[in-house]
Amino acid sequence: MPIRVQNDLPVKEILEKENIFVMDEFRATHQDIRPIRIGLLNLMPLKEDTELQLLRSLSNTPLQVDIVFVTVKSHESKNTSANHLNRFYETFDKVKNQKFDGFIITGAPVEQMPFEEVDYWEELKEIMEWTKTNVTSTIHLCWGAQAALYYHYGIDKVQLPSKLFGVFEHKVMNRKIPLVRGFDDVFLAPHSRHTDVPIEKIREDDRLMILAESDVAGAFLVMAEDGRQIFVMGHPEYDRITLDQEYKRDKSKNLPIELPVNYYPNDDCEQKPLLTWRAHGNTLYGNWLNYYVYQATPYDMIGTPQF
Repeated sequence: MPIRVQNDLPVKEILEKENIFVMDEFRATHQDIRPIRIGLLNLMPLKEDTELQLLRSLSNTPLQVDIVFVTVKSHESKNTSANHLNRFYETFDKVKNQKFDGFIITGAPVEQMPFEEVDYWEELKEIMEWTKTNVTSTIHLCWGAQAALYYHYGIDKVQLPSKLFGVFEHKVMNRKIPLVRGFDDVFLAPHSRHTDVPIEKIREDDRLMILAESDVAGAFLVMAEDGRQIFVMGHPEYDRITLDQEYKRDKSKNLPIELPVNYYPNDDCEQKPLLTWRAHGNTLYGNWLNYYVYQATPYDMIGTPQF
């Protein structure tokens, strides 16, 4: 799939080296089609890493995707340069009068704080409310999923006894739903978090449908509003080395961290980690783009889609 990005986006060169078809703005303007328009609210501190991971995950359909990077104005990023943000990102107030086929709200390293204490919580609430009328389908990732379940459905997160960290087995719960079409009965996905949304609370809410879960990691994939809201508790977009970097970073800071589960061969952190979740991650994003974005959005994007 051609992903349309700004000509000088730094991760564009990396994607091209991986043989991912990246279309620049000049070429895209000469194609007589309407691309799928996806907004990406990037709340992660290392924004370029997240850009690369998610663009790679969105690259596996024949559809043309136009990516708009969005940031909050109520928080100052300390790990991404102001120059990068100014060149490649729009603040929410600049895009809130626009319509999007799809929207992604990432996780953020604030999971152990009460939601109301996060400095951009009020702005994030405005964004989540806005997605109900201006976006066909929204994916919420990790802390973004916890925040959305709290805001939309009143289900709060809980602190885990220790960090859920590693690659865990999950089972598909409802194979008839297109979002998990092509999934194996059991699949792997990474998690890295200190908090959880209790699966019992999710089951109690008839508005929510659990599509995949883990005996260890709990709910993984949850859907509401016939696909207009999707909640992913883990990180299917992670690179091979993301957990490795997190583990070694925390070790170097003498923070309490256990070896990531089911990740290193023979649990030897000096060996190259196994990449065991990429195919299902790509399938998830491909299914989302096809069944819940492309086939559901009116061509002229007027009116709320009817599922």
